[in-house]
Amino acid sequence: MNAKCNQYEDKMKKSVEVMKQEFQTIRAGRANPSVLNKIVVSYYGSDMPVNQLAAIASPEPRMLTIQPWDAGALKAIEKAIIASDLGINPQNDGKLIRLTFPQLTEERRHELIKGVKKLCEDTKVAIRNIRRDGLEAFKKMQKASEITEDDLKGLEKDMQTITDKYCKEADAESAKKEKELIEI
Repeated sequence: MNAKCNQYEDKMKKSVEVMKQEFQTIRAGRANPSVLNKIVVSYYGSDMPVNQLAAIASPEPRMLTIQPWDAGALKAIEKAIIASDLGINPQNDGKLIRLTFPQLTEERRHELIKGVKKLCEDTKVAIRNIRRDGLEAFKKMQKASEITEDDLKGLEKDMQTITDKYCKEADAESAKKEKELIEI
């Protein structure tokens, strides 16, 4: 691989990593603390993620408990969960919040799978846009006589190889998540 392609490969790799992180936040019927990563709580005038305000545990496969370090944060955390798109009503017992995840319906599974496929496609579009940016930069270098036409052809080939690699990785991660959603 050519060193000129490295910066573009790093960007493609980051695109796939972001997609993987998004997949973790998709609720799949099992209790996974990462579904709370996007929930931000307004606490004493500043916005903070739930995991910085409380201990999050999974005592049962389909339940999460959230125990704030400061009891005053309990109501704010509960309000943030209700306001989120999580779709779960928190149960507050005065000391901790319980989130019970219901079994997914067939319809909800198909909605989630559609979302996974869309996220994968968006990631592949981002990867192809990075390839396009790289190719444009290489063509400018060739016009400025910084590289030869043969170098340009080699760089184009390398960029296509990298693009194919990360598109395949995105597809593989998507298929893995879809399988996980179907098997629940």
